[in-house]
Amino acid sequence: MSDIVVPQWGLTMEEATLVAWLKEVGDHVDEGEPIAELETDKTTAELESPFAGTVTELLVEENIDVVPGQVVARLADD
Repeated sequence: MSDIVVPQWGLTMEEATLVAWLKEVGDHVDEGEPIAELETDKTTAELESPFAGTVTELLVEENIDVVPGQVVARLADD
């Protein structure tokens, strides 16, 4: 099991909004594949999966604020 966490984008990033999930529970993702869209006060960017696997949990609803280091999804290892 691998956790997907919100990255620290820039020194001043304190929070972001998880705008949209691009994957659902049961979907396979490859390493580097976008899994969600995050919006900060400066930009909207894709959150890429650092691992390959199958999405087992999405821990945050869309349009909810998240902070760097927060676990937002879990993948089962392939």
